[in-house]
Amino acid sequence: MTAVQLPPLDSLADELLFAHMIQHIVIGDISSLLIALGLTGPILAPLLQFRPTRPLRVLVNPIVAFTVWTVNIYVWHVPAAYDLAVRVDIVHALEHFCMLWAGTLLWLALLGPLPKPRWFNGWAMLGYILAVRFAGAVLGNVLIWSGTVFYPVYEATDAAHGLNALSDQSLAGAAMMIEQSVLTILMLGWLFFRFAAQDEERQALLDLAHRQGVELDEERARRAAQAGAGAGERLRERLLSAPSDQPDDRDGADQHDHAPQGVGR
Repeated sequence: MTAVQLPPLDSLADELLFAHMIQHIVIGDISSLLIALGLTGPILAPLLQFRPTRPLRVLVNPIVAFTVWTVNIYVWHVPAAYDLAVRVDIVHALEHFCMLWAGTLLWLALLGPLPKPRWFNGWAMLGYILAVRFAGAVLGNVLIWSGTVFYPVYEATDAAHGLNALSDQSLAGAAMMIEQSVLTILMLGWLFFRFAAQDEERQALLDLAHRQGVELDEERARRAAQAGAGAGERLRERLLSAPSDQPDDRDGADQHDHAPQGVGR
């Protein structure tokens, strides 16, 4: 992330819309994704003990996070806001901070260890990924196909680089579309792997219960598989330790909405 905020790319971002868009892609999508992947349960648990960080639980709700991210990218691409960011350094820094912050919330809602709403299951996650893709695609297509120069602040510097402003704008939109397409494919691959792993875990729990002679509801096994490896292991231990009794309801799956995954383990 630091590299794109130093010369030569940072200087080019003030001269070419395409270079500025590359900055946004690296900061708002790639760097924020890496941050979200690094914020594991054990890291977040101590942070959430402080009162100022507690709203993070609300902000990473999928609906809230998606709304914040969408509003953020569209507001900053309003011509007046975009031009101001190019002309005023402090506004430019604020723009990048907002991109990073909103992007991190977006990925934490999908990939992070904080508890997810019960309705945010596999199909809801698929809808979330497609909604993000659609929101970005609309903006990218507007930049590519509008035929109108939205950011005249680049006209003089575009000419100095042998470009016209409309071509520069189309290149910026194309960069956004290509990057989001690649990222969407990767996220769909991750989701498919998640589906397969959860189904395998659910079936393994059901098979273990059958071998132990214990009745296990399929829905309960599904919840344990969706809640993460820790919940599945706890249920497995109970099945093994109580071969002739129904395991109690404290298998961890029902706690999925109450504690970050991986926290305290």
